[in-house]
Amino acid sequence: MSKKKYVGVYKTTLKDGTLSYRASITYDSRHISLGSFSKPAPAAKAYKEAAKILSDDTFAIPSYKSSMALPFEKVVTLINYRDNRMYIKCPIYLEKKYFKYYLSPTYVLTFDIDDLFYYSSHKIMQRGSHLFVADYGSQLSVLQRYGIKSYAVEGRDYRFANGDSTDLRYENIIILNRYRGVRQFAEKGFIRYKAVIHIKSDFVVGKYDTEAEAAIAYNKAADILKSGGFKKNFQLNYVEDITASQYADIYVRVKISQKIFDLRPPKS
Repeated sequence: MSKKKYVGVYKTTLKDGTLSYRASITYDSRHISLGSFSKPAPAAKAYKEAAKILSDDTFAIPSYKSSMALPFEKVVTLINYRDNRMYIKCPIYLEKKYFKYYLSPTYVLTFDIDDLFYYSSHKIMQRGSHLFVADYGSQLSVLQRYGIKSYAVEGRDYRFANGDSTDLRYENIIILNRYRGVRQFAEKGFIRYKAVIHIKSDFVVGKYDTEAEAAIAYNKAADILKSGGFKKNFQLNYVEDITASQYADIYVRVKISQKIFDLRPPKS
């Protein structure tokens, strides 16, 4: 094996006895692993690509090509380290007051710098349109970190101030409805809240002046339906910023549409 051709490549053996070739490079006194390869040639190519990226500041993230030996995530990591002298394993590029998380060359999320510690140690994964991270053995939705519930609908329950759903900076996320079954609406120039419960279709529980009243009205409607024989597992709202006695007071006095009382469960 030519040492010159395969500089930065080290032959290893996997547990099953298979040969593997690891590529690595040292830059600014830091040893950086570039990945493992089944053959020495692509490992050597990865090393050469990394050397070019680290020495040529004109090589930017859009310069990436799918034919490269280096995976896209590693390219982002190297460019960020070259430009910002901060090594982050996840595909993050730091800007002055925010950072970009690259899921692909064309799918980029923007976050506040306050979230850097979390996302530098939690890889974002994608399944369809669902974005999530693995945290303490569970899959946690990225949107839930920002108060957006799993059942929330964009435009109805939340919206993005600048219209960009990939911009997850706190100032860009506007929560319209925090609670299940609650819809915000305007009436005679005032913001009011409608409680809606779904069985086979949506039923309006009532209209209320506050978000808490609507959320509790939804809970009360669910309790009425369950006590009336409905087997559906209604997920109740946990209402924030009120005491147990305040919750009980609202629960007793909040009015529920007679239609909810008149509903009958389907015959089995």
